[in-house]
Amino acid sequence: MASWNLWHGCTKISAGCQNCYVYRRDSEFGKDSSLLEKTSSFDLPLRRKRDGSYLLQDDGDFVYTCFTSDFFHPAADAWRTDAWRMIRERKDLNFFIVTKRPERFYESLPDDWGDGCGNVYICCTCENQKTADERLPVYLELPIKHKSIIHEPMLEGINIERYLSVYGKEIESVSCGGESGAGARLCDFDWILWTRDQCVRYGVSFRFRQTGANFKKDGRIYSIPRNMQLRQAERAGINYTPSALFENE
Repeated sequence: MASWNLWHGCTKISAGCQNCYVYRRDSEFGKDSSLLEKTSSFDLPLRRKRDGSYLLQDDGDFVYTCFTSDFFHPAADAWRTDAWRMIRERKDLNFFIVTKRPERFYESLPDDWGDGCGNVYICCTCENQKTADERLPVYLELPIKHKSIIHEPMLEGINIERYLSVYGKEIESVSCGGESGAGARLCDFDWILWTRDQCVRYGVSFRFRQTGANFKKDGRIYSIPRNMQLRQAERAGINYTPSALFENE
């Protein structure tokens, strides 16, 4: 798994940002996470080894892009043109981007974008009903070839049927997960199951990514250690793909 954090820092815009892991980590070093700055890895996709081959190679997985910021943050508008250029140049890599700002998609977008790039996967994150209803109508109309939705941290049950019913064929997957770290808010298994039911109804792949630290199931609340949160979600056995019902991905 490769990561490319070309800029660092973000500003909180909704409830899901309350316990942001970037802020939590930066606070340990007295760093102000609200200030965006380019990182030393900005040009990572174009760096080469002595033999001329690219340093960043295709390992069969995504290049997880800008996970310590938001790729569409307004403070990064001046840098995004170069970012898109590098992404287009490295068509051998698949770049995975998660955003809370789909309304800013067109800022600094290449003129020749057309209906999208085949190696760009953009996921919209919605932590509650309010953010789903604000972001998804914008996001799902954007010219993006690979679209997905994630509810993480999932803060309540979320109804996305109206979007799945219209855009289900364009949405490649929906994922859910709880919140980790100090002060983690509750994630209820019933919310996860409801999202799964909606995905099954419209033939959209579903993945339960992680339980989070504070997890409710069958009326009981469990404190789950960080190193068990992904494993416990996998053990639930509820991941779904349209071609293989009840089969884990």
